[in-house]
Amino acid sequence: MRSFQSIRRLEVAVCKNRRQIHAFASHAAVQRQVQPVLEPSTASNLTGNSTSPPPDQSQRTNERSSKQNPNKHTFAVGNTQTTDPFALVAPELDQLRNSMITLMGSAHPGLTQVAEYYFKQPSKLLRPLLVLLFSLATNGLGHGWRYKSWLADCEANGSKPGLDAPLSRPDVLNDWNPNIPEHTMSFSSVFDLIRVSPSSVSQLHAPLFSSTEFEPQVANKLLPTQLRLAQIAEMIHVASLLHDDVIDTSPLRRGVPSGPASFGNKLTVLGGDFLLGRASAALSRLGESEVVELVASTITNLVEGEVMQVREVHMPETLMSGDIIEPGLITEQRPGRVSQERWNVYLKKTYLKTASLIAKTARGAVVLGGTQEGEMWKEVAYAYGRNLGIAFQLIDDMLDFSVSDASFGKPSGGADLRLGLATAPALYAWEEFEEMGPLIQRRFEGDGDVDLARQIVSSSKGVARTRELAETYAAKAREVLAHLPDSEAKAALHTMTELVVRRRH
Repeated sequence: MRSFQSIRRLEVAVCKNRRQIHAFASHAAVQRQVQPVLEPSTASNLTGNSTSPPPDQSQRTNERSSKQNPNKHTFAVGNTQTTDPFALVAPELDQLRNSMITLMGSAHPGLTQVAEYYFKQPSKLLRPLLVLLFSLATNGLGHGWRYKSWLADCEANGSKPGLDAPLSRPDVLNDWNPNIPEHTMSFSSVFDLIRVSPSSVSQLHAPLFSSTEFEPQVANKLLPTQLRLAQIAEMIHVASLLHDDVIDTSPLRRGVPSGPASFGNKLTVLGGDFLLGRASAALSRLGESEVVELVASTITNLVEGEVMQVREVHMPETLMSGDIIEPGLITEQRPGRVSQERWNVYLKKTYLKTASLIAKTARGAVVLGGTQEGEMWKEVAYAYGRNLGIAFQLIDDMLDFSVSDASFGKPSGGADLRLGLATAPALYAWEEFEEMGPLIQRRFEGDGDVDLARQIVSSSKGVARTRELAETYAAKAREVLAHLPDSEAKAALHTMTELVVRRRH
């Protein structure tokens, strides 16, 4: 009863502040002139060149051939024409945005509002984008592609249940939902045993696909399972943002008040948990156990990374691992073991919190496209995603020292320092200025520590060297693409390695 009353009080508070929140959001959007920082229009912000508008939503996958219109998916970088990643999959991204909300409905309106909140703000959609691009770049290359494509055709013609069809009876799956009473069971009476008959659904018989007749070639086609995986990736990412904002007491996210600032910590945590539940149900319907395992492990990684960050602030002595950093990535000027260990912790945490989800969902997309064990395409996807994900986070940490809250869409200007975190710019600054060491060791808790640390970083080469490190990882991501056959999607993935390290916010 007390929990129910607490939730009712939170609902009242949500309704009371709704107008103020929406007014603040509108004002912030006007002030920021919001545009997702990696979308085609942003490429012009990065390069100083204009871009053509994205293709109309009615254009479908089979219209992607560059032979039909070689300039439709390109924009200029200096004197070079390069493939625009967002324009290439613009119809699918629009579809993804519009249909994402349907996956998050709840019998509890307040919970639905929290779950949908961040999805209604402009975002980069980096993770869904990479899932779609790797799907396009590798579909048709794996030996299992013809079977996967046949299954998709069966879904399309109705001979196989679609991805939205539940695997369990609706009344079992949904318990009680007043919005769909015909498919749920009320708790007003005891539950009677429901007798069911054996399923009359006919079994599908797949045609035999000869391995000797298989010729790998890019199919230039997306599968429904891959589109759903793109949505799942974004749902898991947003769930992690809701939880992070509670842990970090962040007041701002995507240019509007954060979840905790708008709904309170309890509902925000529950909203993140709800998203993970919805993502798990959608994941189970993909029908690929390897992908389920991959994506489930990303949730574990997110938790492990967050625990590492908490320990870094509150129990740094427990993080000494003795791990060895890959030669050539970090210079050997560090003054002592503590700095070495902090680099180890920092890069591992960066993988767990950011790169893991990018790398494993990209790999999962390739598996859904029919790549089998022993085929290299999924290894390319993972290597690319891991390196690009670390590069992306390095630039994020760099921008924390060089942009304002309004343009970044979340707290910046040393926000990590205020949380007690030493990221790459601060670690590099320590290599040049020994006085940074004590600040890092006491986690910037002294009076004036944050301002002094920012001054030290500003006086050092920390920001520039962080960008160089990000470029090293991006270059490695670009290098592994050489194993893929040429296609528009491959060119778009190449472009992403440049956009990620050149973004301004």
